[in-house]
Amino acid sequence: MTTALIIGDVQRGITSSYPFARQVIPPLAELLPRARTAGALVAFVRFAVRSNGADLPPGNAMFRTFHEAGDTFHEGSAGTEIDLPVSDEDVVVLKRRASAFAGTDLDLVLRAAGVDTLAIAGVATSAMVAATCYDAADRGYEVTVLRDGCADDDQAMHDFFMDSVFPSRGFEVVPCAGWS
Repeated sequence: MTTALIIGDVQRGITSSYPFARQVIPPLAELLPRARTAGALVAFVRFAVRSNGADLPPGNAMFRTFHEAGDTFHEGSAGTEIDLPVSDEDVVVLKRRASAFAGTDLDLVLRAAGVDTLAIAGVATSAMVAATCYDAADRGYEVTVLRDGCADDDQAMHDFFMDSVFPSRGFEVVPCAGWS
């Protein structure tokens, strides 16, 4: 196995609270069986903070907002459960920052599986997806971004990343149906 599909922050609290996030579910749900059949490691990354706030960066208004959203982002709540079908062979990683790698064991899992190429999807394009792509490239992974497997609250921002930023960084951008 050399390829992994990384899907980040497609979780119930986000897809139910942020309408833009729901649009990635159909193309990703269609892609998942194909990715598994092809032998790709599927890794879901979900975001959560501790309900007591112990993991909040001091003075960070954005993380404070996540914490104040309660069950949407609190570890162990229904809001942090993956909103796509998870199989027994998949990996689920808990993260507490934007990048799927920051403070997680994702890199360890990928290296143990011999992965060197990643297809990255999730929400939001300008946050989790971008942070994970940059972090993956810094760690030596080849990166593909799944255009319709990602979404952002600002469509112009999504398009800017897909059409300009990601290609300028050497990341391939393809639709879910075109990924193999």
